[in-house]
Amino acid sequence: MKIHGLQKMTLLDYPGHVACTVFLGGCDLRCPFCHNYELAVGTAPAIMDDQELLRFLEKRKGILDGVAITGGEPCLRKDLPDLLAQIREMGFGTKLDTNGFHPDMLRTLLDRGLVDYAAVDIKNSPAKYALTAGVDRVDLEALAETIGLLMGSGIDYEFRTTVVKELHSAEDFRWIGGMIRGARRYFLQSFTDRDTVPFEGFHAPDKADMEHYLSIAREYVPAAELRGVE
Repeated sequence: MKIHGLQKMTLLDYPGHVACTVFLGGCDLRCPFCHNYELAVGTAPAIMDDQELLRFLEKRKGILDGVAITGGEPCLRKDLPDLLAQIREMGFGTKLDTNGFHPDMLRTLLDRGLVDYAAVDIKNSPAKYALTAGVDRVDLEALAETIGLLMGSGIDYEFRTTVVKELHSAEDFRWIGGMIRGARRYFLQSFTDRDTVPFEGFHAPDKADMEHYLSIAREYVPAAELRGVE
């Protein structure tokens, strides 16, 4: 397996763990506000393969205790279960970031006990979902299946939405709240512009708007929180 990026240490990506973050290339979405667009479209060069990654992890035993797998969309990789199995055999906890549209792969990973923590992006309400994801259509039934799998899995998980001023309104969070009612964790994180974002014209919402959206989310997920809002 080709590895397209590696953050050697993070205290943020895998809650409660000192971890590294592994970036895999390729994604079936094209979110116009994506921070990792070069990974999504496949233009980012590989920096190592899975065997090099495992050698890196061998040297980090006792320093790191977790590995976060992100992208791109990791669930597009058919060999993802094998990689996670090898990482777990080395004694590391595993976290998976996914867009939620690959419940079959997620079910395989859960059945094999290969994921300790999962994070799923909930992009928007149905009327805006495809626009927000940068594609012609999305399979919201697959997303609902993923949500159900995680909420019934017994593993730790979170749902999250990157909030963009031009793409989100209060009513969107009522729909999202209904989709994830009773979830363990839900984070609203504010969009941050970077040079890697493929399209211009997107902005972070006002803090007051973020707090209003949070109040709506808490009607459905009492433990909802803001992330990255100052």
